[in-house]
Amino acid sequence: MDVVGRISAQWRERYPDMDLSPIEVIGRVRRLGVLSGQMPERVLGEPRLSRVELEVLSALRRSGGQMRPSLLTRETLSSGAATSKRLAKLAEEGLISRSASGRDRREIDVRLTERGREVIDRVLPAQIEWERELLAPLSDAERAQLADLLAKVLGPLDPPA
Repeated sequence: MDVVGRISAQWRERYPDMDLSPIEVIGRVRRLGVLSGQMPERVLGEPRLSRVELEVLSALRRSGGQMRPSLLTRETLSSGAATSKRLAKLAEEGLISRSASGRDRREIDVRLTERGREVIDRVLPAQIEWERELLAPLSDAERAQLADLLAKVLGPLDPPA
């Protein structure tokens, strides 16, 4: 029995008439999120990146290399303060640059540097392989079904693009 199964069983002892199925689903999704966020160093490589810093670089790479901080905040489900802190660290590492927007000098554009692009292009395949290893107990059909079910749950919760 996994950790969430034990937690659910303990709650069933205390509340035998309560439907505890949300604990079994949400608890496992949250636990998977935490455990999958603990990528080994072989995946992250150097410089030592956190999962959320990697998400910032990924968002920049997917978008063509440039975004405003407010959009990065939305993309990474972070607070503005957390995004600012991450951007400062990534800039210090030489992975991004920040400059005044050409459209509006009050805005800042965040750009992926050549070094940042090289890092994400090296780390992404290792990240995908790590995630494939995590999902190894599932068949291709089960993986597709799980992805569809999670998309169905997330649909009404995710902010529109």
